[in-house]
Formats: sequence, structure tokens, C-alpha cells
Amino acid sequence: MNNEEVKEWFEIADSDFDSAKILNEAVRKHYEIICYHCAQAVEKYLKGYLIFNDILPKKTHDLTSLNIDCREIDPDFQNIYDECGFLTTYATDIRYPNQYEVTEAQVKLAFAAVEKIKNFKPILDLRTVVNNEEET
Repeated sequence: MNNEEVKEWFEIADSDFDSAKILNEAVRKHYEIICYHCAQAVEKYLKGYLIFNDILPKKTHDLTSLNIDCREIDPDFQNIYDECGFLTTYATDIRYPNQYEVTEAQVKLAFAAVEKIKNFKPILDLRTVVNNEEET
């Protein structure tokens, strides 16, 4: 396990989430892109967690699949399974023509899901470990 690599995954996840927030402040809101960035952030949080635990993550955007892999390490990941399922909807299909319309209400749910996962104890604890290692 390489803590620097995990830290980098989390930094990219934070950048994706920051991008979603910035886009949400724009006058012309592209809700599908905002939700896409939310899904991307969670994908990177989950992959960072797997890498920390010496598991090479699958090359997938399926957050439920990544959640199941994380649950093999810590069953508490079941507590964020629904949020992963919700965000998986925005991971890829939304980026192609003729998809469904995303509403402001769905954006709010996407933000709430990312916040829950970002602050989920196993992820939060890992962030502390990785950040503290840098200070020592």
C-alpha cells in the first residue's frame, strides 16, 4: 500500500467534488455534468480505500461493485450502498445523448450522497492516516 498514491486518489476525488460545486454556482447549470462529477468523486474515494487495503480496484465506474469490494474489507460499507447505487446512474450513461433529464432535486441528492461518503468513518479515518503520515 502506498499512502502517497491513496492521498492522490483522495485529492482528485476532492477536485471532482469541488468542480461539481463550482458548476452548481454557474448561471447556466448543467445538472448532468454536476452529477457526473459527484459520481467521479465517490469512485475515487472508494478506489483510494481499496488501494490502501492492497486491493487493485477494478477498472469500472460501477460504484455498487466498488462498494461491494469495500464491504469485503469493512461490512460497514453497506451503510453507503444506496448512495453508491444512486450515483452510479450518473457515472457514464449521463454523458451520452438521449439520456434522461437531471433535475435540481437530483443534484441536491447527489451532493448529499457525496458528503455522506466523503465523511463516512472508514474514509474519513483513512484520510486522517494518509494526511498524518505526510506530517511525520
